[in-house]
Amino acid sequence: MPLDLEVIAHSLDRPLPTPNTFSQPFWDGARRHELVLQKCTECGTVRYYPRPRCPTCLSGNHEWARMSGNGFVYSFTIVHRPLARWFAEKVPLVCAVIELDEGVRMISNVEDVDLGDVSIGMRVSVKFEDVTEEITLPKFRPAPG
Repeated sequence: MPLDLEVIAHSLDRPLPTPNTFSQPFWDGARRHELVLQKCTECGTVRYYPRPRCPTCLSGNHEWARMSGNGFVYSFTIVHRPLARWFAEKVPLVCAVIELDEGVRMISNVEDVDLGDVSIGMRVSVKFEDVTEEITLPKFRPAPG
């Protein structure tokens, strides 16, 4: 019996994030297809992952700011072995550390690119994958131009 890729893409064993008090605005922004991150209102540090205190000045004061979604591949690896059944049809895939133009780094996938064309320093822009009604994942693709 052939695999139904549509069923695999939405299977329950797909690892998904669990939003919490600190991260819910991030996931709400992603659902709107906006990359929003915490920005300290005391020292201006942009931070990712969402957390209660600024890692630079320890202030608990922050705002949620929309990021450009543009950056570059700081580092990457190509994953060939699936870590869970859901990934079996997804590998090989690019797992990368993306440095946003705003200076913060986040881990995500780079898609819509031949694996051999991914390189450190490659310009990328955010794209969004609507996974469920609650969860939209920010991913990256080569920047136009």
